[in-house]
Amino acid sequence: MSFETPDNAVETVDLSKTYAGSKRLPPKEALRDVSLAIPRGSFFGLLGPNGAGKSTFINILAGLVVRTSGEARIWGYDIDRDMRRARRAIGVVPQELNIDPFFTPSELLDLQAGLYGVPRSKRRTDEILAAIGLTAQANAYARTLSGGMRRRLLVGKAMVHSPPVLVLDEPTAGVDVELRRQLWGHLRDLNAEGVTLLLTTHYLAEAQALCDRIAIINHGRLIACDTTNALLRRLDSKEMTVTLGETIDAVPTSLNGYHVELTRPGQLVFHYPPSRTHSGEIIAAVQDAGLTITDLSTRETELEDIFIQLTSAPSEGPR
Repeated sequence: MSFETPDNAVETVDLSKTYAGSKRLPPKEALRDVSLAIPRGSFFGLLGPNGAGKSTFINILAGLVVRTSGEARIWGYDIDRDMRRARRAIGVVPQELNIDPFFTPSELLDLQAGLYGVPRSKRRTDEILAAIGLTAQANAYARTLSGGMRRRLLVGKAMVHSPPVLVLDEPTAGVDVELRRQLWGHLRDLNAEGVTLLLTTHYLAEAQALCDRIAIINHGRLIACDTTNALLRRLDSKEMTVTLGETIDAVPTSLNGYHVELTRPGQLVFHYPPSRTHSGEIIAAVQDAGLTITDLSTRETELEDIFIQLTSAPSEGPR
């Protein structure tokens, strides 16, 4: 199936969702005026604390939840007015392992392709099994597969109709380190082939390593959306740990102009903004204080630092 190529693979305008209340519970606002554009071909991360609204956002795109207001388009197709085309343009990898244990991977992919109306002559079952590394397990019952293999099988099921947009909801939850790295490699390959990927994950290091753009949702509102590098530059903070050849019990007065602490006798930790202070300046200051540097390490700003800063602050919309 061929698709047009819009600039944005997914686009929402003022997307909102309020779940109806009951006698015991008041209405719950899950999303409020979320306007988001996911560029075609990007590897996009959607992050947020538990209950932030990520699953609601994905389920609206997948057609599992009806929005209260706003607009949503997938590959240029409105999810209501062009529902069939929008559904065919997206594949969703759920967090839950919803695989029938009595089917083989080959049977499951073939069945999924049939549900999407893919003619038997155009089904890519063997090709997808090879891509997700399950050729050897093609005819084994799904119940015999490991957790990592089942995760990869879910990715394969979402690919059977060749969607240009693939949504992955916590795809590496419960997967060991080796299999996680294998899955990362496969996702990078898909993205290199032109597939737009939307990833939700609680592994922030995973999002930092994979995603070129990241949006953060908190309390149903979009509070940040930028390139990964631009987000990391926001905090403008770096840490340098200096191990000394001497044992000292206090920070030398000549270093009081820096934000520095003595973490243990003979070890200094500097916190500084790299946009205004260079590491070489700190090294020179330590040496000028008559101290010998025996070891040195630095820690760059990580996505986790930005995430905690943004989600801990009052939500006032995108920044």
